Amino acid sequence: MIDIQFIRDNPEAVAEKSKQKGYIVDVSQLLQLDEERRNLIPGIEALRQQRNENAAKVKNAGGKPDEALIKQGQLLKMELSQAEEQLGGVEEQLDKLLRTVPNMPLDDVPVGATEDENVVAKTVGEPKEFEFKPKHEWELAEPKNLIDKERAAKIAGSRFAYLKGDLVKLQFAIVQFVLQTLGDEKVLEKLIQENNLNLVAKPFTPVLPPAMLRTEPYVASARLNAEEVTYRAGQPEDDLWLNASAEHTLCTMYWNEILPEDMLPIRYIGYSTSFRREAGTYGKDAEGIFRMHQFDKLEMEVFSTAETGVDEHLLLVAIQEYLVQQLGLPYRVIQKCTADIGKPNARGIDIDCWFPGQGKYRETHTADYMTDYQARDLKVRVRRGGGEVELVHTNDATAFALGRTLKAIMENYQTHDGHIIVPEVLRPYMGGQSEL
Repeated sequence: MIDIQFIRDNPEAVAEKSKQKGYIVDVSQLLQLDEERRNLIPGIEALRQQRNENAAKVKNAGGKPDEALIKQGQLLKMELSQAEEQLGGVEEQLDKLLRTVPNMPLDDVPVGATEDENVVAKTVGEPKEFEFKPKHEWELAEPKNLIDKERAAKIAGSRFAYLKGDLVKLQFAIVQFVLQTLGDEKVLEKLIQENNLNLVAKPFTPVLPPAMLRTEPYVASARLNAEEVTYRAGQPEDDLWLNASAEHTLCTMYWNEILPEDMLPIRYIGYSTSFRREAGTYGKDAEGIFRMHQFDKLEMEVFSTAETGVDEHLLLVAIQEYLVQQLGLPYRVIQKCTADIGKPNARGIDIDCWFPGQGKYRETHTADYMTDYQARDLKVRVRRGGGEVELVHTNDATAFALGRTLKAIMENYQTHDGHIIVPEVLRPYMGGQSEL
């Protein structure tokens, strides 16, 4: 949620920047409700004081109760109840309108109306020239019995798959490679220095987060896309949603907490099986394992102070590039425009890897910087050394979406006879195996 004081001070900018992100916000009505709320509060506080003073007089009267004081107390109670009900209605409307306001994009975010206006910041690596027509990953996997979507569809429906044999080993090799890399202070220090960032080389802590979360923290995280995207778990009374990505249960971990400053930055690398309905994608990426209802992800989450929020974002992007480079995959870095960065994000970067089977770049990574927008509703704060309490800043970023990464490796490392070469950096985690 955005700071109401920022809206008071910058109403025109809020309206314009919201529009740039594709949101039409009624700023005048929002400010009118805000003023109404502020006007109601002094009156309510005065009534509460009068009620308390009246109650004290009744208590201290002694002997026979003073009927006039009792009647006055009853009237004050009724008047206060009506005023509080009015305030509650105004606050409910105000809260509803505040939630329609997206985070403000940073100044370097390109202004654009659709994802077509995203900007290619750089391209790294050259797509391999094959002496044969490169295959899709499912064409490579079927003869080796590595993926079985037919039987998965039989028992779970479309967009599910059994991964088997060496492909499973490859997935967990990637997991081990990432955990070791993000736990290595020397790697982090190298990336910090290369990118001139004012950060400490604190390693990432591995986390296996819950795969479900309740509605209240999910809404507060600004990540709940309701049933259009997110699966509801169990019965309504269970009040649970299936995690749609590991950062959803990582960013909510410190809900309603005040953290000591020496805890920051908190850097997590979470591994989770995630679930998405993929509504509206009928027929899109139906083959293979690129777009699934169930998928595994390694996701980075960072809690920091406001001063280091942008640098943490840049570090996450540098880590993403480093990981992709280590796998030897051609990629490009995309600076997302205002319409594509998402409601809670102030800045967003995608990495698109090259998929020879499709002959094009496809999104494999995203990095999102939320400033204090997410933390405000989650009430995640930091107590500074001087005692001041402030909102933290949050970042999240993909380390690897494992299905897409497996697909990228299989297609980029395929041979003419249908084998798949294991990237060299992953071989130590597969007992030296060099080929699938």
